[in-house]
Amino acid sequence: MSRYRRAVTAGGTYFFTVVTYRRQTFLCDDMVRTALRNAIESVRMTRPFIIDAWVLLPDHLHCIWTLPEGDADFSTRWMMIKRKVSVICKNHYVRADLLSPSKQKHRESTLWQRRFWEHQIRDEVDYARHMDYLHFNPVKHQLVEQVGDWPHSSFHRMVRSGVYPHDWCL
Repeated sequence: MSRYRRAVTAGGTYFFTVVTYRRQTFLCDDMVRTALRNAIESVRMTRPFIIDAWVLLPDHLHCIWTLPEGDADFSTRWMMIKRKVSVICKNHYVRADLLSPSKQKHRESTLWQRRFWEHQIRDEVDYARHMDYLHFNPVKHQLVEQVGDWPHSSFHRMVRSGVYPHDWCL
């Protein structure tokens, strides 16, 4: 069994990648988006965090979070979010044909990969690079031709607040 060590800095800012199990393409479905939004709101009530940026693609998502001072527990937040979405969506998205003995043993659904990838943001340059990567991701995956054409992204909020011009990356 691997002993994965995560970066843990209280009050830190982190970039995350969370992927669906076997890259199933359902994250942009209305039901899953609503469940994800509600799960995040629910978790933030008891375990606050700031969502600096977000992009939701069919089979994965990227986001940047900033945790409160004195708190480095992003793993519990992700566990709670993924669990809540799995419970809400299980009747529509759980696939018995993908329910392996390992998934059964760990009481996991077939919605999410077991882990997630995180990167602790080191400085302003690193933050800017990850913001750009996150927002450009729908173009990278050939889902749209222009960043502003992807609806499931914080890019639109960033344009309104003046962080990005509306024609960024044209």
